[in-house]
This record gives sequence, structure tokens and C-alpha cells, in this order.
Amino acid sequence: MTTWKQAFREGAVTGSVAAVVSAAYLVFAGQRRGVPAAPTNAVSHWLFGDRALRQEEASLAYTATGYLIHHASSIFWGVIHAKLWGGRAEAKKPLPAIAGAVVTAGVANFVDYRLTPKRLTPGFEHRLGTPEMVNVYACFAIGLAIGSMLLRKR
Repeated sequence: MTTWKQAFREGAVTGSVAAVVSAAYLVFAGQRRGVPAAPTNAVSHWLFGDRALRQEEASLAYTATGYLIHHASSIFWGVIHAKLWGGRAEAKKPLPAIAGAVVTAGVANFVDYRLTPKRLTPGFEHRLGTPEMVNVYACFAIGLAIGSMLLRKR
């Protein structure tokens, strides 16, 4: 069984990889819509309310804050993933690592959009369509799996 200390250490790594991969997709999806920073800006609605949902240009206030919130949330899910899955022997193999990451991403999506108050949802759902939303969580899962497998090789 993974200790909380190990889970925090692993979660910081896997969550960070997942944050970078999914944030890169947010920028890509925004770019396809002509507003590269808008999906990341929307995450900052936690602090700035509806103004963040409408912000299209990159800025320190909206974009950096949105990314930091996204990154912290990704680390949170990385820690949960590491605590529940990280200590299992099968988590060292690629297919089980991917499967565990997909389950974690699915749970994160469910919590984000079914259990979380609107004020604390990720926010990028206001700037992206359903296929893009699926891709964000798929990229998040890919990042978790990559992070987990990198740690297993050490």
C-alpha cells in the first residue's frame, strides 16, 4: 500500500506531467478556435468570475492564474491516482498504467461536472465543445500514465 508521503511525491510528478500535457491540448484547441489562451483563461473563473470566461487574450492575471489552478488540480488528482493505484505491481506495466489513468481521468471528469458547484468547475467547458472536452481528459489520462511509467522505471 502506498503511503500518503509516497502518494504526494508521485502525485506531484504524475499530476505535473498530466497538467502540462492537458494544458498543451487546451492551447491547441483554443488555437483551432482562434483564441489560444481562452480555455486556460476560463479556468481562472474560480477567482475572477465570468470575466475570465470571456477573456480571450493571454495575460498574467487570467492565463497564469488559470494555469496554476489547472496545475494544482492536476496534482490533486495525481495524488489520488498514486494513493489508490501507484503501489500495485500491475501499475508498472503500460496497459494497466494506462487503464488506471483512464479511470482516474473519468472519475475526475465526473467529480468536476457532476459533483462540483458551477463556480468551481474547470471553466474550459465554456470555451470548448464536447469532442474537445473528451480530448482534454484523454490528454490528462495520457499525462498520468506517462508520469506513472516514468516513475516506475526509476
